[in-house]
Amino acid sequence: MAEAKLSSALLPAHASPLGSSHPMANPGYGKRTAPGQHPRSPHDFADLPPREAAIAAYIDRLPDGADISVKTLAKTLPYGQCALRTALNRLQQAGHLRRGREHLTAESGSARWITRSWFSRTARDDGWWASFTRGDVPEARREAQAREAQGEAPERGRPTRSRAHILLAALGRTTPSLSLSQADCAALAPLLLPWFERGATDETIRQALTTGLPTPVHSPAALLRTRLTSKLPPEPEPERKPEPDPVRPPLRMLECATCRAPGAPEALPGGTCGACRGERAPTRHKAPLPAASVHARAAEIRAAMSLKPRERTPV
Repeated sequence: MAEAKLSSALLPAHASPLGSSHPMANPGYGKRTAPGQHPRSPHDFADLPPREAAIAAYIDRLPDGADISVKTLAKTLPYGQCALRTALNRLQQAGHLRRGREHLTAESGSARWITRSWFSRTARDDGWWASFTRGDVPEARREAQAREAQGEAPERGRPTRSRAHILLAALGRTTPSLSLSQADCAALAPLLLPWFERGATDETIRQALTTGLPTPVHSPAALLRTRLTSKLPPEPEPERKPEPDPVRPPLRMLECATCRAPGAPEALPGGTCGACRGERAPTRHKAPLPAASVHARAAEIRAAMSLKPRERTPV
């Protein structure tokens, strides 16, 4: 409710919350949705100031690939570029946004770094973003593995009893001495399932059950039960499938929200580098040289000076 009120009160009518009229970035750029987010709720951005909450709600509804640069947002939202830049930096500090670079390799083999803007409806702390940058987020790994697994044929289902029942009932038509009743077929059908699971075909099973029959056959059901148990083929060796290559996460690095300097996630808490936060780099004092090194260096200088030819004084 709060999100809807903020969006309707602070955003213009032409700024569709679904982003239907929002410009898209060039292919490969624009907004990227972070993985593993919670379902959308009216309280997603309730902890943000009204302006930032409205902007976050608008960006959240934009599709991946939408242009969320400051200049483009200023053309769509009722805020200037300065206000939008400040709001995006606050979204970054709150854990909803990170901007950086990602290393991509094209099919032709060429590689390049491109800019990325990752948005998360669910606020994330610095540790989560650091793991995401390294490709060590469980949700991201699962999504990547799911994409890798697409297109694989499903495993063959377990044979049903109807197939076994039909095969047993058909024995009496080709071999009258093996005619079975409905009850016999129902009782013997489970014994055929291991045959099917071990790759036996219908013809292989018929030959195993009908070849070399005694004369006469006093009890067809008892004879078939014995043969289905004693002639069961061995289990096939398990097929060794090559282990799939591990899914390699893309190379990523984050950028400072203020100066755009790239850096490790650990050096950018809240998405800002230490220099932009006003922190001074620690002064490193060099340890003094030991006396022996000083004397040795002085001796080298004196030796070099003694070898230098003296200039003649003009008369």
